[in-house]
Amino acid sequence: MPAQSMEQLVSLCKRRGFIFQTNEIYGGLQGVYDYGPLGVELKENLKKSWWTAMVYSRDDVEGLDASILTNKKVLRYSGHEDTFTDPLVDCKDCKNRMRADHLEDSKCLHCGSTNLTDPRPFNLMFKTNIGPVADDESYAYLRPETAQQIFTNFKNVVDSTSKSIPFGIAQIGKAFRNEITPRNFIFRVREFEQMELEFFVKKGEDEDWHKYWIEERLNWWAEQGVEKDKIEVLNVPQEELSHYSKATIDLMYEFPHGLEELEGIANRTDFDLGSHSKNQEDLDITANILDNKDSNARLAVQNIDSKKWEVPYVIEPSAGVDRGVLAILNESYKDEILQNGKNRVVLALKPHLSPIKAAVIPIKKNDSTIVEFSQKIKNDLQKLGLGRIVLENTGNIGKSYRKHDEIGTPICITIDFDTLEDRTVTVRDRDTMEQKRVKIDSLDGLIKNLLVK
Repeated sequence: MPAQSMEQLVSLCKRRGFIFQTNEIYGGLQGVYDYGPLGVELKENLKKSWWTAMVYSRDDVEGLDASILTNKKVLRYSGHEDTFTDPLVDCKDCKNRMRADHLEDSKCLHCGSTNLTDPRPFNLMFKTNIGPVADDESYAYLRPETAQQIFTNFKNVVDSTSKSIPFGIAQIGKAFRNEITPRNFIFRVREFEQMELEFFVKKGEDEDWHKYWIEERLNWWAEQGVEKDKIEVLNVPQEELSHYSKATIDLMYEFPHGLEELEGIANRTDFDLGSHSKNQEDLDITANILDNKDSNARLAVQNIDSKKWEVPYVIEPSAGVDRGVLAILNESYKDEILQNGKNRVVLALKPHLSPIKAAVIPIKKNDSTIVEFSQKIKNDLQKLGLGRIVLENTGNIGKSYRKHDEIGTPICITIDFDTLEDRTVTVRDRDTMEQKRVKIDSLDGLIKNLLVK
């Protein structure tokens, strides 16, 4: 059973070093979080899994790592300057600010007052000045999404890789949104990471590719531990679609705070490349775009047969890393009652996501022979390059097991006095708590097999 409340996850994350409030010693910074020793491992493992699925396992996708600072013209022609807003209201009594679409019965979320201002659009993008003089022209934006830098690099990628349609460009990176009311732990924050793929296809083939990527993404989440039956596939109503979208499917997951979007898969048509392209009048662009006289590149591909330049359609699977981490933590959290009546908290993470792959535990922490032997085993396993291996030298086997159950370590390896004689160790399985003696020489294969399940 998943976590029963967000408080359970927040407590676990702070206690065990997954996630901390940023700048906590100064009272924190709302909507911004730091990933601790275990959190950074879990997060990196999730990103690695996505990158492997999107780039390494495919021949039709290339990777990109683009800049965070973004030319204001990019976000002008993308429509963000005019449309990337939330409705803001002020409470005249308690002076708090809120999103109008989050209110219930038009009442302040803090004091219950109905004495509110009229809603007004609030742009979510962060501005920053560039150069020595701060004026109205010397500004740029912190990117609100990773997608636009992919579109502006479209020609560069095509020219340097000779890719042909259909193909995609993948990117993982930071994005920034000045949320009016950050909420629900790491679900909605001001600084976050996205895993985005922009997959370029021919007009007329876009709907089939859209269906394809919906199924691909459902399968990928299942491999991370969020099964298909835990995800509701929502067809976003026409009136709620973004200005660029022909159709969008949201994958909805039951987070501790309620049913929310885990990932969106959008059919963005030819809006994006068309918006950023020069000589738009020479291209058969179907989307409603701004007239662009600033771009110096034609973001199109030439039809081999007709020699006509065509602007590809774009299918975009876009997932937030942070809410992905939250979903996986929630789905793997288990509070079990054992046969002896005691409780056991365990994170039943998929082994490839576990922050620590194995813990090596000497039976006695003050015995130098045992500890040194344990250290050697740990070092040898670390050289496999399969992830983090730790030496847990506390001298308390029971507490060590409970700790590693709680942080999701798949196996614990106990080194005892018999190990020195017969070169066998005790391997304990996190999920079953089963313990068995195995030869030291078999540990390499055991861990490798565990991580490729």
